[in-house]
Amino acid sequence: MLEGIIRDSMTKQATKTLRRNGYLIANIYGKGLENISAAFKKNEFIKFLRNKETLAFDVNLSGNIIKVVVQEYQKCPLTSELLHVDLMVAQPGVKTSYKVPVKTTGIAKGLKNKGLLMIHTKRVPVKCTLENLPNNITLDVTNLDTGDNILIRDLTLPENVDCFLDPRVPVVGIIKAK
Repeated sequence: MLEGIIRDSMTKQATKTLRRNGYLIANIYGKGLENISAAFKKNEFIKFLRNKETLAFDVNLSGNIIKVVVQEYQKCPLTSELLHVDLMVAQPGVKTSYKVPVKTTGIAKGLKNKGLLMIHTKRVPVKCTLENLPNNITLDVTNLDTGDNILIRDLTLPENVDCFLDPRVPVVGIIKAK
């Protein structure tokens, strides 16, 4: 479980001090809940996110255990250092928007024909309850040749999971290398 602290001061100076001490600034919010300003040790947060098995995970803030999902994060444009993260409280039974990561399996035919595998949409936005939330969307790309795409309409989503993107948006495709 990820340990964090609740921030009591929201001033610019306090935020700079926390970042200097190796903390990552976070906002935790949810439907009908009061926003929580928190901070996590940056290295622990990154290690935890790399090793987590599910999209939703538990955080411990001063003895309060909350189940959250990463909604968005901000990086420094120069150093690509993680600066800020938005965490949404995953409430059971409440239909909410989540961003589910896309994973590919297999080696595409188009790669042998001097093509490149392009993942156009890294995270697909879906609307569902926490109970129906898939951990990822796995796509088999073995039959894709140069110029082929897998579109949103080609995805097989679990029951009670809706994608609200345009059905013509490509998720994965093979482009011709120049």
